[in-house]
Amino acid sequence: MQRIIITFKRYFLDFYDEQDEEVQTKIEWTLTLISTITVVPVKYLKHIEGTKGLYEIRIEVNSNIYRIFCFFYEGNIIVLGNAFQKKTEKTPKSEITKALKIMEEYKNENDKK
Repeated sequence: MQRIIITFKRYFLDFYDEQDEEVQTKIEWTLTLISTITVVPVKYLKHIEGTKGLYEIRIEVNSNIYRIFCFFYEGNIIVLGNAFQKKTEKTPKSEITKALKIMEEYKNENDKK
């Protein structure tokens, strides 16, 4: 099953543009993997517990960990939201809250069409 990955506004793109080439390459590799394989391992795509439909794309480069929040729309479309470099064991609640607001904003703008 082919998945389509899209961005919404500049939330993800601003983060992506700030990364060095090695991180960008790993992000692109991970997004390609997610868009093409049928069953994506939790190592790369994981549902955020306690949320309805919010996922994180997990990327590791050297000892750095990056997360891209995303959600599914109309089945096979994955919408990328905010992203950040993870510096602690737990994902900061503020990042999850921001991701949920982005998801809500996207659905409000696109469900009306």
